[in-house]
Amino acid sequence: MVQVLVIAIVAVIAVCVLFAVAGVRVVRQYERGVVLRLGRLRNEIRGPGLTMIVPGVDRLRKVNLQIVTMPVPAQDGITRDNVTVRVDAVIYFKVIDAASAVIQVEDYRFAVSQMAQTSLRSIIGKSDLDDLLSNREKLNEGLELMIDSPAVGWGVQIDRVEIKDVSLPETMKRSMARQAEADRERRARVINADAELQASKKLAEAAGQMSAQPAALQLRLLQTVVAVAAEKNSTLVLPFPVELLRFLERAQQPQAGDGQSRPVASEAPPTGPAPTAARNGAPHGSGTPSPQGARPPSPPPRYAATPRPASPADADADAPPRSDRLTRH
Repeated sequence: MVQVLVIAIVAVIAVCVLFAVAGVRVVRQYERGVVLRLGRLRNEIRGPGLTMIVPGVDRLRKVNLQIVTMPVPAQDGITRDNVTVRVDAVIYFKVIDAASAVIQVEDYRFAVSQMAQTSLRSIIGKSDLDDLLSNREKLNEGLELMIDSPAVGWGVQIDRVEIKDVSLPETMKRSMARQAEADRERRARVINADAELQASKKLAEAAGQMSAQPAALQLRLLQTVVAVAAEKNSTLVLPFPVELLRFLERAQQPQAGDGQSRPVASEAPPTGPAPTAARNGAPHGSGTPSPQGARPPSPPPRYAATPRPASPADADADAPPRSDRLTRH
């Protein structure tokens, strides 16, 4: 009888130990335990460490309080300026209320993922392409606000949302590259024009200084020759000063009217009676005698010489047509 009693006591103790071991739970530091007793939520949230539940009656669900990094799948959309893009993002969130995360939503991770995808497509449709490429901070704030509004009721706090990549069609990439190249070319032309303006001002000042001292131009010419000769080329380009040409032109102007060239004569018909030859002062066939030893009157000139203009251009302008001119050789 005593032996049976001892066996019963040992069996009861073993069952109690097994029951106690079955009810032992360990909650980690970054977790919180939510206990449901017979399907009813217990108000007490189990903290980290060793905790006990009633096996078969209580059910413990552990909720991770760490920040979760969840990638948002790439979403295709059309921007407000009718450009097809493909945008993906990443979302950072954490649970701040373990009971709400268990009771209010079936799977808070899946719910946050779907909400992030929907909000990302909405942001794409409300934004321009330039905003997606250059103003991502503002879009991130708007996306975070859109996801955080319903997530607060689930006991989830959205920590941060970042747009990772924006994929564009190849045609749009080429168009943007051409636009950027045209903009760079425009800025280069503006810079070149500004440089030309500044250089022209400096050259004007230099010309004013050289006009006061003509020898400065000759010195500048010699410096240019030295600079060209330093290249050790087989061909030497020597600029010819315009002042020297003007000097030669002024030197040739007095020689244009010195009479070396023959005058251009124009044929004129004889006027008056034809003269008659006279011998020993007696006119031939004339009724009136002439005094002895008097020279007979000279006949009118056959050619009337016209003065030559100072320059060939004036001669061409003042001379009669070519058919009426005769040149004596």
